[in-house]
Amino acid sequence: MTQSPVTIVTVAGRDALYVRQVPDGLYSGTKANCRPGEEYSGMASLGLLLFTAALIAGLCTAETQPLKVTTIKQEPYTMTKGSELEGFCMDLLSTLASKLGFKYDVHLVKDGKYGVKDERGNWFGMIGEVVRGEADLVLAPLTMTAVREAAVDMTKPFMQTGISFLMRKDIASDDSQYLSFLNLFSTEMWMGILVAYLLTSFCIYLVARISPSEWDQPQTEDNHFTLSHSFWYTIGALTLQGAGPHPKALSGRVITAIWWMFSLVVLACYFANLSSWLHLDSKHLSIKSFEDLANQNVIQYGTLKASSTLAYFKNSNNPTYRQIYENMERQQSYVQSMDEGIRRAQEENYAFIGESVSLDLAVARYCNLMRCPEVISMRGYSIAAPLGFPLLKNLSIAILQLSESGELDYLRSKWWASSCVAENAQASSLKASSLKGVFLLLALGLVLGVAMALMELASKSRSIANSQRKSCCSVLTTELSQRFGRSEEKMSAGTDEKCKA
Repeated sequence: MTQSPVTIVTVAGRDALYVRQVPDGLYSGTKANCRPGEEYSGMASLGLLLFTAALIAGLCTAETQPLKVTTIKQEPYTMTKGSELEGFCMDLLSTLASKLGFKYDVHLVKDGKYGVKDERGNWFGMIGEVVRGEADLVLAPLTMTAVREAAVDMTKPFMQTGISFLMRKDIASDDSQYLSFLNLFSTEMWMGILVAYLLTSFCIYLVARISPSEWDQPQTEDNHFTLSHSFWYTIGALTLQGAGPHPKALSGRVITAIWWMFSLVVLACYFANLSSWLHLDSKHLSIKSFEDLANQNVIQYGTLKASSTLAYFKNSNNPTYRQIYENMERQQSYVQSMDEGIRRAQEENYAFIGESVSLDLAVARYCNLMRCPEVISMRGYSIAAPLGFPLLKNLSIAILQLSESGELDYLRSKWWASSCVAENAQASSLKASSLKGVFLLLALGLVLGVAMALMELASKSRSIANSQRKSCCSVLTTELSQRFGRSEEKMSAGTDEKCKA
């Protein structure tokens, strides 16, 4: 009896079905020895049936292997919460898995690197795990570059970013404006000063016309305190310049003295804020671009070691970017992680260069940091997979669908929510509530001045009424009509004279 060779059938590239060797005359691999009669026909049919059943059973019972996904710990993309992982990338992975129907296992990259190739051509980090077959997907803030694209396949970007830098607010000045000096007072404060100025000017005008000490003979004398002169007099006192003539009545002098006191307090507060603002601004550096960063030597700067950001400055032909790279190489001002870069930016005179999206998150978390408005080298974050990965096309389509439906924007707003309270660009702006006592004193002074002027006029009216034996109210009414209606009467009289002429 001769032995038949073993036949191996491979299924799906992984599972193999082995058909053991059997005696001659039965089904064995791809060969069958024929014996005369019907015994061979029946046994061959039985063997073929058993083989087909085993093959179908193997396909049905074979479980789909979960995809091995590697990522890196970085807020808010991937963070640990107890024994589980959460973050933007985890939410995106869960959405893609439910959309495409695959299972996955996630693990953190062992060496803590994104993906860098050494001089011998060996890859490390997450890209290295994919190249060595230790992972099927990379889902992390991984920048798409030409070198990485040559080693792995990458999907459509799920997030757009660029290169920028951040630093502390107290070592860099904001964009200066031509009217920055107005920011020393809040809008409410300026409106309060304007209202106080208008009311004071009008009250001085009223007192100058009502008080007999200021205007004794309205029939024959002209009142120097017209409405326009009252406004001019008040603004002159506010600027400490003065403008004559000054009020002669006690009521007018009370209002003037209160206004002088109000002006002194307001000007003292303004100049105190101005001095503080100029003192702080002289210590600030105007750094608004990479060129400004490269042309100073007060603030040290650096980026993540073995990152695509560093490679950009290293390979750039721009003189400014080359200068930045050479300075970082000379000072070895690199950091090992994003957290270290953000910490140094908070505690030292240090500018951390990195991806603008990640820097925006740091600004949202730490209110003492600010990001440079300049963003260079726009690029995208993509999912990496082995070359020829069958799900790559479906992953790209799913990412585009999530982008078009607004799901990616929702995930970003969820994980990039700012914890900083919105505040004015000038935090030191003085508010009206800080000087409410001075405003109250001015209001009381205005009321007191007008009341004293009315009392003076009432006293004069009573004296005239007693001497002429008339009603005090009629005399008071006549006095008020002469003081406030004289201008109209004078104009009508002048018109009549012109007509007669």
